[in-house]
Amino acid sequence: MVVLLLCNQLAEADDSEEELLQKATQATARGDFDQAIGVLTDVVTKNPKQSLAFYLRGRENFRAGKIKESVSDLDKHVELELATAKDPKAEARQWERGISYYYAGQYEKGARQFELYQTYHDQDVENSTWRYLCVARTDSVEKARKNLLPISDDRRVPMMQIYDLYRGKLKPIDVFVAAEAREPTKEARNQQLFYAHLYVGLWYEAAGEKELAKKHILEAEKHKIGHYMWDVAHVHADLLRAQDKKVEKKDKKD
Repeated sequence: MVVLLLCNQLAEADDSEEELLQKATQATARGDFDQAIGVLTDVVTKNPKQSLAFYLRGRENFRAGKIKESVSDLDKHVELELATAKDPKAEARQWERGISYYYAGQYEKGARQFELYQTYHDQDVENSTWRYLCVARTDSVEKARKNLLPISDDRRVPMMQIYDLYRGKLKPIDVFVAAEAREPTKEARNQQLFYAHLYVGLWYEAAGEKELAKKHILEAEKHKIGHYMWDVAHVHADLLRAQDKKVEKKDKKD
């Protein structure tokens, strides 16, 4: 999706904006999120209606752990897209905004965002699980399970097993068995275990099993993949480490 946005909107940018947007994407590729944020800030300062820059900066702010700033940027991106009628599906497509809402504690907005995304892509287990996580926070695991968005054909391994875990039909071990079945290549195994640990960890967190959740989130972080979802796991792991440090400081004071 990012590549498509870049292709469409770089064509509309003037020469200076195009150069800056390309510079920002290069910084992102190097993992230099602070530079990317700085460059994208230059873009929106020069052109406050450059919606692509807000979208990209929203992603970079999230990667940098700046959750509130990420929400603000992604909201602005949607606002600009809808105001200019550039993309009527802009809001429905914004799964990243849903994740930022979740980490910002805006669970009702997150649930609504994932409901919208279902109208854009209705066979994405991840979308269904994130809505489950939002509903579990605002109401209960039971209601989240009962109102799980329907998915029948996500062909990525082990997504359907993750879905059945959230449905209450499987156990965590079943997800890991599926992730390692059929002798996957080293790369495929790493990716499959990443998703297994991430979504099992999030499932445990929703159930209030904090230590098991932390174990799997930290393990997911070790299985690095070249996708935004790894950044989500990394941000979550950083939040857990920050919580541990707070507890340690409090214990020392006591």
